[in-house]
Amino acid sequence: MTLLPISSPRDTRRLMLKLVAKHKLMAVTAMVCLLGAAGLSLVTAPLLGSIVDLAVAGDVSAITDRVLLVGGAALAQGILAFGGLTLVARLGERVLASLREDFVAQVLDLPLDRIEAGGSGDLTSRVTEDVAMISQAVRTALPDFIQSALVLGLTLVGLAALDWRFGVAALLAVPIQAATARWYVQRSGPLYTARRVAAGGEQQQLFESVGGAETVRAFRLNDEHVSLVGRKVDATIKLIVAVTRTQTQFFGRLNAAELVGLSAVLVAGFLLVQAGSVTIGAASAAALYFANLFGPINSVLFLLDTVQSAAASLARLLGVITMSDPVAESSAKSLVDGSVKAVGLRHSYVADHPVLHGVDLDIPAGSTVALVGASGGGKTTLAKLLAGVHEPTSGTVHIGGVAVSDMDRLTLRKAVVLVTQEVHVFAGPLADDLRLAKPGAGEEELRSALDAVGWRGPDLDTVVGDGGHALTVTQAQQVALARLILADPLLAILDEATAEAGSSGARVLESAAKAALRDRTGIVVAHRLTQAAAADSIVVLDHGRIVEHGTHAELVAAGGRYARLWAAWSAHRG
Repeated sequence: MTLLPISSPRDTRRLMLKLVAKHKLMAVTAMVCLLGAAGLSLVTAPLLGSIVDLAVAGDVSAITDRVLLVGGAALAQGILAFGGLTLVARLGERVLASLREDFVAQVLDLPLDRIEAGGSGDLTSRVTEDVAMISQAVRTALPDFIQSALVLGLTLVGLAALDWRFGVAALLAVPIQAATARWYVQRSGPLYTARRVAAGGEQQQLFESVGGAETVRAFRLNDEHVSLVGRKVDATIKLIVAVTRTQTQFFGRLNAAELVGLSAVLVAGFLLVQAGSVTIGAASAAALYFANLFGPINSVLFLLDTVQSAAASLARLLGVITMSDPVAESSAKSLVDGSVKAVGLRHSYVADHPVLHGVDLDIPAGSTVALVGASGGGKTTLAKLLAGVHEPTSGTVHIGGVAVSDMDRLTLRKAVVLVTQEVHVFAGPLADDLRLAKPGAGEEELRSALDAVGWRGPDLDTVVGDGGHALTVTQAQQVALARLILADPLLAILDEATAEAGSSGARVLESAAKAALRDRTGIVVAHRLTQAAAADSIVVLDHGRIVEHGTHAELVAAGGRYARLWAAWSAHRG
């Protein structure tokens, strides 16, 4: 298994700055609001210190003004903080929305081989757990983290402004905090990344064991798969314990830093007041400043936990988003038609276990070829190689005179459409489902495509899919064939597109498939031999090799493998 890539810290920072730059005004406004709120938070301690000095001097007449100023500063701080935090959260949601869209777009653009190599568990954990972690950070942790960091920085400036010696005293805690933060970041980052990777591996193993439960039971592999799942879970638990132990040591060191810093400020205040260098109010303000640092420091460092985890999740998303397409440039030559020429095709899903053995195929433009053979003969593999879904282990495929390996994905998608027996009906109006193949199609064009496939289902404005009108298996396949007509490719490949329908449904789909293949090159993996009989030519595959090739009449007359299949099919139908 080759997991999907993870973005490097440098690339992650660069890409995030690029995304935030798209909303520059909102980002700048948010920072101004938060900076103003942090600045106003510094006013409270000096005002309270002045109140102490007034009380010591017995001048109570001015205390009311100071109290009103404290209240006004607190109100203004709250308003600015609310505005800043709201803008930061909104900015984060917009960036996250862009990430989700880019992630889905990239996943849909990835070769199926690459997704299968990484396993569905890795991909699923990224789009579920990782997105959830980033969402949590965007909505709660990130705004609080930014606000606390600003308050922390400005408070240290205010502390030094009272008297530089208070700043020096407070700085005694900084080496301990800095060393602690560095120690934590160095250990927590890799731990969170490993935790996310372990979660993907655990989910993948669960998918494999539960999804293949029938096979597991049939071969009595229950204990082995329980053991595999157990090992994956144990690896995850081990990482969780390591994270918890690291966090405990982290906060213990921070408490020691707070003790050192506050003790130093109190001692400095006592000595400075005794020497007459500062007033009691100034010393009180300094103590309040440092005490007020506990909240922001703990918040920053506590939220660093969430931010670190979110950063690891973000790197996993961006790792997929930034995956490069091996064919980045458009095809140098244009496709002249839908002809197909395959030479020496070999393919192996597992090394040294070939599925296809040197297949040669030449299909003229506009003709329909049926692929026939027993299950496991290589029909679907050949169809996927011709569609560009998989890359052959060796050999070449040309469509319209252009090698598939030289085509960019957009050209390939326009040239070839593959319809399998497993089709999906997307939730929403039927018209929107059809427009996935041709976004600008009008209602008349949509109705024409549906009429071509013999549609007898709901209207275009009917909501279908999950939560909507339930389509039958036959209707779902008709929708897929109508999308094929709207896409209008040069080459259409139908992989057992009528296999899931009953007898009456199969007859409807055979007519629909014939309409969908009209005026284009067609390749049909035939489940029903009536489809093969209607094709221009038939290719019979056995154990990954072409054993017969000809028209229906020629192959029946030859009395070979196809003739026997046709005789058995005819007897079964009779």
